[in-house]
Amino acid sequence: MIERSFTQLDAPSQDFRDTSSKSDDSSENSIRRFLDPYEIGGKIKHLRTRRSISLVDLGKSAGLSASMLSQLENGKLIPTLPTLTRIALAFDVGMDYFFTERRKRRALSLVRRGENIRFPEQFGHFHPANWFECIGFAERDKSLQAYTAEFPLLDSRSAVSFHLHAGTEFIHVLEGAVVVDFGDEQFDLQEGDSFYFDSGEPHGYRGASSADNRALVVTTPPRI
Repeated sequence: MIERSFTQLDAPSQDFRDTSSKSDDSSENSIRRFLDPYEIGGKIKHLRTRRSISLVDLGKSAGLSASMLSQLENGKLIPTLPTLTRIALAFDVGMDYFFTERRKRRALSLVRRGENIRFPEQFGHFHPANWFECIGFAERDKSLQAYTAEFPLLDSRSAVSFHLHAGTEFIHVLEGAVVVDFGDEQFDLQEGDSFYFDSGEPHGYRGASSADNRALVVTTPPRI
């Protein structure tokens, strides 16, 4: 009975099926690319072999099957948080062990077309005002966040979802027209126009053309 409950909790595909508007394959590839530098499977195998523990014995301690553990070590499965927690408890290590990189790495990442994850401005909205696509997700220690954004046509300022956050923001219109509502002011941007501002002030976006309204949006943390 216990083993069956572990299996239900640790179905490997459940982690990424409902988190993106893209296909399962695209989401899984994105998650794999994000996790690969941490070499989680290699760390599990290192702990196990260093302590001369077989897959079967580790499975008994963690409540997981030897087959699943083998696939995790070989990178064939993406570990869920409950699975990784059981393994950490079996080895008596903290979860940070799996998310600390073994070696210093350069700030270098490459993202190909189609690998990004598209998400709404506000999660849970069936008809969000804007759509964003993170175009630099593969790099974790970023000094900036870059997105391509789509802005549906909105006729009224009252429909704008205002927000604010520490740092600065930059928008460059790639296609169509976008209105930036910044505090009590309004800035009309056409294709090729750019706008840089303090994102600690309330601001929001709205499409101003019936055609596609697309822009590059870059946010940066505050300067210390």
